[in-house]
Amino acid sequence: MPDLHVSWSDYHQKIEQLAVKIYQSGWQFNQIICLAKGGLRVGDILSRIYDLPLAILSTSSYGGANNQIRGSITFSRDLTMTTLNLGSHVLLVDDLVDSGVTLKKTLVWLDRNYGFYIEEMRTAVLWYKDCSVIAPDYYVDYLPDNPWIHQPFEPYEQTNPAELAAALSVGRGE
Repeated sequence: MPDLHVSWSDYHQKIEQLAVKIYQSGWQFNQIICLAKGGLRVGDILSRIYDLPLAILSTSSYGGANNQIRGSITFSRDLTMTTLNLGSHVLLVDDLVDSGVTLKKTLVWLDRNYGFYIEEMRTAVLWYKDCSVIAPDYYVDYLPDNPWIHQPFEPYEQTNPAELAAALSVGRGE
């Protein structure tokens, strides 16, 4: 399968479709945790739609050329959240599940560090690739051919502030 290119409009529509799938399941949750960086936008929008607190867990597993080389996963020391305690019914969100290693290890990390708060946790992503070792509870698109997904924010990974300033000043005729 060729690479999958996603526009901002398509990206936001996928998040809305995910919100509806979760809603239609009837599951009640009281906390959203997103995996940063990829799940930040998904978590932010779902948090706004559901009017629930958002916690952020920073993880890193990709690097190298165009951020397409998978390495070992690194977790932040703690969750970032605005509530005193984590909710009891947690929706863990990310943009996609590729190999599934990050999602699987995150579930273990959350259980070890916050399991005493959590009664139930479910997972939600926009894209679920066939090569994943774990199946998310909620997803919008199942991708049997495991394409590389080009998301609309990726151009920012190939620019820097000086290039952006130069491009914007040219656009204004300066």
